[in-house]
This record gives sequence, C-alpha cells and structure tokens, in this order.
Amino acid sequence: MDIRRRNNVTVTGPADAPVVVLAHGFGCDQNMWRLTVPPLAERYRVVLFDYVGSGGSDLSSWSEERYSSLDGYARDVVEVCEELNLEQAVFVGHSVSAMVGVLAAQAAPERIGALVMVAPSPCYIDDDAYRGGFTAEDIDELLASLESNYLGWSSTMAPVIMGNPDRPELGQELTNSFCATDPDIARVFARTTFLSDCRDDLKGVAVPTLVLECSQDVIAPREVGAYVHAAIPSSRLVTLDATGHCPQLSAPEATAEAILDFLETRK
Repeated sequence: MDIRRRNNVTVTGPADAPVVVLAHGFGCDQNMWRLTVPPLAERYRVVLFDYVGSGGSDLSSWSEERYSSLDGYARDVVEVCEELNLEQAVFVGHSVSAMVGVLAAQAAPERIGALVMVAPSPCYIDDDAYRGGFTAEDIDELLASLESNYLGWSSTMAPVIMGNPDRPELGQELTNSFCATDPDIARVFARTTFLSDCRDDLKGVAVPTLVLECSQDVIAPREVGAYVHAAIPSSRLVTLDATGHCPQLSAPEATAEAILDFLETRK
C-alpha cells in the first residue's frame, strides 16, 4: 500500500532538521495548519497528512470498522511515521488528534519523542467530578442532529466551534471544511471523537508534552486543559490569548510561537 498517497502526505522544511508532524482534527484536513507551517518550516522538517476519509486522502482506503476507534487513526499515524522512517518526532495533534497522538506514542514509542496537544480533550462527557463540557444528553443530541442533516449541522455548529464571531470568515472556512467531508464518513468520525474516553491513557504518557488551550473554547473548556496537564506529569500548560477551538487559524502566530518555544526549550 502506498501510505504517502493514502494519507496525502506532504513534507516541507530542511531535510536534515528535527521532524514535527502536524495532525488535524474532526472535519478538517492538513490545510488547517497552513498559517502555522511557514514559521515552523524555517527550523524544522514539517510533515502533514490527511487521515483516511479526510482532505486529499485515498477514500477507497476508508473502513468503518477501522475508523470506528481512535486506534484506527493512531495506526494511520504510526504507518506514516514508519513510511517516512521517523524517529523521535514531535507530534502536534489538534483536538481529537491530541489523543490520537497519545495512542500512537504508546504503540510506537520509538517514533514519537514529544507531544503537543492543541485544544485537547480526553473525554467530552461530564462524569462525576470530571467536566468535559457536555452532558451525555448533549452529545446524543449533537450526534443525532449531525446524522439527520450533516450539512445543516455543519453550517450551524462550525461557527460556534470556531468562535470569533467578529471574524465570520473563520467560521465559514470551518463550515466549508466540514461540508467537504463525506457525510457517512463524518458520522463515523464524529461518533469516534465525541464518545471517546482516553483519560486512562494519559497516565501512560512519558514524553515531554505541551498542552495548548485557548482562553475560551466551547469544545475543550479550560477545566479540561487543567485536567490533561495534571494527568501528565511531564507536561507544560500554556493558555493562548485566543478564543475558539482552532487557534491555528484564529491565532496562528501565537500558536506557532508556543510550539516553537516548546521545541527549543526541550532540546
């Protein structure tokens, strides 16, 4: 199998530099990173890819059985790293990809040497003392709405997820990204995302980790960032002066600066 074609892998930056892998979240693709890539690529080899079912990936490789679990997406990550012969790469995961990175690092510790979690959430559903930001009923309603009218759901929810109502072009970009995804594939990815619970997996993270949160985020509130930080002993928590769930678009300079600072100080 041609992994590079399957996952639409692109690589930029100095060939002999340390490697940074950028992974997108639900309903997105590698284009979401375009504003943060230039400053990173000045000093690092930057690898971008699309999960199967997203962006320019090979849709014929998509399998509901494989991608009904975050492990399937983690396998994509590991296979991309193996194809490129990466060792001790820094994995930058946005949203659900932050947890995919945790699973990939557990599966192939020789491939991933550090994690950057951008707006992460190990569990979206409130549970006793844990606040994920949603009740079980909230998630049921969200998924039911998505499955009954995906395009309508995308048009309504994408601007809410993006935040920054004073910059409607950002919400429109996320809407367009959501709407470009096949509804059947999006349904599976959404269930995989919003019903996941990776809280126990955080305990096994043994690599340097940066947790990047926004000051206001309806998908991953600051209580979640604090939880992730507390659960990973080797982590550093940084709160960006940004709102919404996609700081790589709404505050790309601050996002890139925080990532670069982490990369430089861990050397």
